[in-house]
Amino acid sequence: MPPRSKRPRQNSGNKMIPKKSNEKKTSNKSEDVAAPDPTTMGLIYPGGDTAFKLLLSARFCSAIWCYISDCDETYNYWEPSHYLLYGTGQQTWEYSPENALRSYTYLLIHLVPAKFYCYLFEPNPILVFYFIRCLLSIGCALSEVYFYQNVCKEFGVHVARLTLVFLITSSGMFISSAAFLPSAFSMYVSTAAIAAWYARKYELAIFATAISSLLGWPFVALLGVPIVIDLTLRRQEWSRFISWTIISGAVILIPMVWIDSVYFGKLVIAPLNLIMYNVFTNHGPNLYGTEPLSYYFINGFLNFNFVFIAALFTPLALILSWAIEERFLFPIYPMICLAGAITVDVVQKIYFFVRTQIKPLKQVSHYLRGTSHIMILVFLVTGLAGISRSFALFNGYYAPLEVMMEANKLGSEGQVPGDVNVNFCVGKEWYRFPGSFFFPSNNWRLQYLQSEFKGQLPQPFLNHPNGTSVIQENFNDMNKEEPSRYFDIEKCHFILDLDTGTETELEPNYSKQIDNFTVIKSAKFLDSSASHPFFRAFYIPFISEDYSKYGSYSLLKSNKFKLSPSKISTPKSA
Repeated sequence: MPPRSKRPRQNSGNKMIPKKSNEKKTSNKSEDVAAPDPTTMGLIYPGGDTAFKLLLSARFCSAIWCYISDCDETYNYWEPSHYLLYGTGQQTWEYSPENALRSYTYLLIHLVPAKFYCYLFEPNPILVFYFIRCLLSIGCALSEVYFYQNVCKEFGVHVARLTLVFLITSSGMFISSAAFLPSAFSMYVSTAAIAAWYARKYELAIFATAISSLLGWPFVALLGVPIVIDLTLRRQEWSRFISWTIISGAVILIPMVWIDSVYFGKLVIAPLNLIMYNVFTNHGPNLYGTEPLSYYFINGFLNFNFVFIAALFTPLALILSWAIEERFLFPIYPMICLAGAITVDVVQKIYFFVRTQIKPLKQVSHYLRGTSHIMILVFLVTGLAGISRSFALFNGYYAPLEVMMEANKLGSEGQVPGDVNVNFCVGKEWYRFPGSFFFPSNNWRLQYLQSEFKGQLPQPFLNHPNGTSVIQENFNDMNKEEPSRYFDIEKCHFILDLDTGTETELEPNYSKQIDNFTVIKSAKFLDSSASHPFFRAFYIPFISEDYSKYGSYSLLKSNKFKLSPSKISTPKSA
């Protein structure tokens, strides 16, 4: 359904009053809170500046404390980015010119400011990693505040402030907001596209949808269907839609195809290649496995807790609301936070209606004044659940980044000689390796030890001026194991490994081999299979630790490799 047309807003009961064009605002001292008027019924809600500050604070927390939850983020985005910046990094088969499924244009959007940052300050690579994450956080917060402002106009400030709280506290946004993934990028831009649609800025909505689909994830073009229906079938503005679709496609695709073709050494339309691979091959997107339907419901609840449940019931809630209240038009948008907010708002209206039918209230004339306890309860439950989940993720799974910071420190403090090629090995923990940005210099190389994993591992980009356009051997698009990737453990200087008390012939417990390795740094890592399902999912202070089991995530040094004393002088005590 298209967004509802502009019409008079609700006052108390069923009375309608027209929107005033000269609405007064509060003084500068409290400019972020709207003044009471017949439209808002005296509601207090954050203005744009305050909302942006709140969102940005939450997103910076994600940039600093959120772990990398998907190895695809590391090997398909962080690794080629490291190669473009520093000349070393891991290449996956998707970046082989034979397949060319990924776009270098998407990477360069993030790497241009990163390159400028490197040129000005020559920072440690790990700082570049967090610099890019902070850029992603800013982009996410900007799209969210634009969305929030237009939800205020389209659905009212109550639904908007509910949406804002859900956005800030949900662990789903904590995970996705700073992720270096096209799906996260598409989330930012699609959010802006829907917000522009609510604001009746159709040209911007079309252009943002095109950016989201072509530079991000092509399948999110489906999110633009409501915009297309509104503009063509409802408003009959076909020429406007067609002209801006052509303009948007040309502005984005022409430079994108040129850049990608230069890097791959042949004509490449990456979004088309991705669609062809996922839709028109025998295995399609199922090559790497799929999850049962129950997984998505469980994951949805973990990421958005009760907001997700509310979102599932939004259509039913709107039907009930239509039966006893003002007519609603449901906005077609997958934003769980907005859908959940609409449901909560409808529940408040239904509760107020039923209560007033049973016992009329003389002093209360508006549903929000008689149902504030529902809103407060929702804020408390969903907010605490979201924060609890986010902290559980940090507490349980942040160890790889923490341990890799120690590896970076060894090089930056001069304990590892800069003229030695360092072999940094990973076995079963290859998929949790956070990326080469955590290496202190280019003389560190990622190597793979054979493990129980039987799929295809990445391999280094070629050290060649046109390394992105050279077709390397030993790549396949069927995820078949490639033995050429495996490295001799006798040549490893460091190993990244997890000790959970279990081992196999191919995945021994290296930390127990004290004759061969020394533990340099350890951090606790949640053993989810041996922990209570609830307490591993949500962190409850003073309780969760008793029901959770942790392994030891360790940085190991080969005893054959000697470290030098730190060259960083320590301050003398007074």
